[in-house]
Amino acid sequence: QVQLIESGGGSVQAGGSLRLSCTASGDDFYEYAMGWFRQAAGKEREFIAAITWHGGVTFSPDSKKKQFSISRDTAKSTVSLQMSVLTPEDTAVYYCAAQQSNIYTSYVLSDVARYGYWGQGTQVTVAA
Repeated sequence: QVQLIESGGGSVQAGGSLRLSCTASGDDFYEYAMGWFRQAAGKEREFIAAITWHGGVTFSPDSKKKQFSISRDTAKSTVSLQMSVLTPEDTAVYYCAAQQSNIYTSYVLSDVARYGYWGQGTQVTVAA
């Protein structure tokens, strides 16, 4: 049974940085892609970045690349999201997700419906 547990959320001042981590268990994740999403109050869940477990290929929309960086540590079974220059608009619940796939196009990696496993989410609040 795949489990994803996020950590590292909290409150930060505008302009600050945070690093989120996701610990994955329950499979070897060899043919998985791992993603980070966020959902602000009253808004749809939004894709931030993804990384393939095998090979570490990353994808992130151009609008997110300057602020967000995804990485993984296969030895520790963790996926991290480094966030910088945060603004109040980044306030949201941040989710780690996993999809079992060997197709790694941008469409597949960014499609929320393709992720079958989700963490419980971690709150990030950015104060002005």
